[in-house]
Amino acid sequence: MPPAVSRRWARWLSFGAALAVVGAACGGGTTGEEETTTSPPATVLVSTTAFVSTTAPDAFAAPDDAALDVQGHRGARGLRPENTLPAFETALDLGVSTLEFDLHLAADGDVVVWHDPVIDSDKCGLAPDAPNGTPDPDDPLTPDDELMIRSLDPTQLALYRCDRNPDPGRFPDQSADPTALAGDDYSVVTLEELLDFVARYAESDLKTGDQRTTASVVRFNMETKRKPDQPETIDDGFDGTHAGPFEARVLELITARGLEDRVVIQSFDHRSLWAVHTEDPTIALAALTRGGSVDLEDIAARGASIWSPDHEDLTGSSLEAAHRAGLEVIPWTVNEPDVMDRLVSLGVDGLITDRPDVLLDGLPSDR
Repeated sequence: MPPAVSRRWARWLSFGAALAVVGAACGGGTTGEEETTTSPPATVLVSTTAFVSTTAPDAFAAPDDAALDVQGHRGARGLRPENTLPAFETALDLGVSTLEFDLHLAADGDVVVWHDPVIDSDKCGLAPDAPNGTPDPDDPLTPDDELMIRSLDPTQLALYRCDRNPDPGRFPDQSADPTALAGDDYSVVTLEELLDFVARYAESDLKTGDQRTTASVVRFNMETKRKPDQPETIDDGFDGTHAGPFEARVLELITARGLEDRVVIQSFDHRSLWAVHTEDPTIALAALTRGGSVDLEDIAARGASIWSPDHEDLTGSSLEAAHRAGLEVIPWTVNEPDVMDRLVSLGVDGLITDRPDVLLDGLPSDR
């Protein structure tokens, strides 16, 4: 059967027969805005020895007694426009164990699923029914502040169609065709709408029994998009210690649906994680990192249960150190089959990928 979740989560998922997935070549390795960095590799206060693989195997050799957590990055960005309902539907169709996505705060205080702090013309344009006067990302005279997520409410955000491929060279297989359940709804949705969509998928006659089962237990890896050096992107008065209205609303939506056991909150801004932990220590936390120095024991002591480094920063030594600290290791964003193989063989607990089809296709069918 397709891979379930990491060792800690395996008991929640049970899949049927393996889904047939496309083994097309992926569109690149590290991709996307947050993956572009000139920072030096992460330092983990241990000796480092890189493991290198240069060939893609027929099947990835997962370590014994470990079921891999396959996380669809922004849904399935390599196959559908990111963070849209069709992208999440595609990921569920394939059989991912976790949907990974980004969260921002809208003008009315609601939480929306989007990566960037603005509506950008690389990804979005006005919907055909958008009324006159709607800020147009294709108009170079539109002020940036009128396109900030924080300045738009969900009703306004629904006036944009975010079906554009920002980089066809990276994502040659991305398609904006309609999907069976979401259709051509490529709008920016709220977190509440996404959770409702997954629940609807789990009961849809358009899906197979295995797909419905997958959706009924799929996990959600939600990234809070706070930036310490750009507080205006969320702009909710966060004091750096206590949960702001952003975190409070996320937790409210999780609790209202009884999803505490199926949610991970991740962030590059670790202050957001510790604030969540203060409010609800039962919520799993993932510390995202890229480059720099990482004190694994400290992030574990503060409440994180997962370390999610840039995959280029991860070595066998740092992975062992993370496991000794009690952390699972789920690197981002891994799209190339040879890199997938190297990391799975190394012993990671999961992978965040734009191409869950490639990852699932390369794993043994009985895992």
